[in-house]
Amino acid sequence: MAKTAFDPAALLAACHRLSGALPGLGGLTPADLALLRPKGTSNDHIRLGTDGTPGGAYVARIPRFSHGGLDPATNLARQEAAFSRAAMSGHTPRLHAVLPIAVGLPGGALIVDHIAGRAPHLPADMAAIATALAALHALPVPPPDARAPLTRAVDPLTATLAAIEQHAVCLDDIDADGAGVDPAVRAGIDAELAWARGFNTGSLPAPPPRFVGADTHPGNFLIDAAGRAWFTDLEKAQYGAVPIDLAHASLPTSTGWDPDVAGTLDAAAVVAFHAEWRRHADPALAAACAPWWRPLRRLTWLRTMTFFARWRTDWSRNPAAGQRDPAMDRHITAHIAACFAPAAVAAVRRQWLGPEALDLAG
Repeated sequence: MAKTAFDPAALLAACHRLSGALPGLGGLTPADLALLRPKGTSNDHIRLGTDGTPGGAYVARIPRFSHGGLDPATNLARQEAAFSRAAMSGHTPRLHAVLPIAVGLPGGALIVDHIAGRAPHLPADMAAIATALAALHALPVPPPDARAPLTRAVDPLTATLAAIEQHAVCLDDIDADGAGVDPAVRAGIDAELAWARGFNTGSLPAPPPRFVGADTHPGNFLIDAAGRAWFTDLEKAQYGAVPIDLAHASLPTSTGWDPDVAGTLDAAAVVAFHAEWRRHADPALAAACAPWWRPLRRLTWLRTMTFFARWRTDWSRNPAAGQRDPAMDRHITAHIAACFAPAAVAAVRRQWLGPEALDLAG
């Protein structure tokens, strides 16, 4: 869907209607609505009130764009389900209310807790992120007929490879557009594509489905004053493969996505991150994931790089591009360029190839 524009007056009116259930919302004025600095490309966030407001501060999370092409009603329903189900983890904002799609709120909105926190510092906060992910992965999994509206891929390899193939055609578009890809980089990506297409999905038992955040780059976490990590963006949550969550949280393609996340991860920090997750996770789940750490890390990197290719050729110039935050767009453009640098590609591929391959299973 295209970006949806919300009307602050409609948001205020909807909040006032909730005042009986949520203390403090009835007395809000336009001055009490604070647009939080855009961090991503899909949702606006409006702070409602202050931490001193009766009941505390809330955030109106307003969907405005779906990279998956979801219609507004489906997008809102999925986010409602994700926030509701994730609350038991103790590491996500609580959902208090859902504002329906209406004039002035064409994407609806979710009213969630305001989390007072900062962006993660790497590698220091990766242990807290590992703890939060382990809590999400420990959530109960409903039977298949009760998982909707959250989705579940048939198997992680097929779903990830399908996304890779969808985006990979844009590698040729970059070359045709004149931007080009360094020959060594293109050779490396093509080698990874050949490996992915030849991987025998039946050679390993599929990891059990768990509640996963999916978009688990460090910028989607906040660290509170006690050092607890809060996962704040559940738009893409689903029932899927745990190793993809850990890969997406720790690959360099992800750690540099958010401009506020400081620091980088070396090989030792990545290994320590996985070890911390295992320390909190169910041993049976950890054992089931062990054979998948390396192949799904490899596939997640390839999926992200081909997504970046699509960004450069499609999403960066789509109608919503001019409605995103310009500073965030500039950062994303620079980050993608850095990820396509020959040295960066060679370094990340050494994580699973040759004598420097990481041991992530312990």
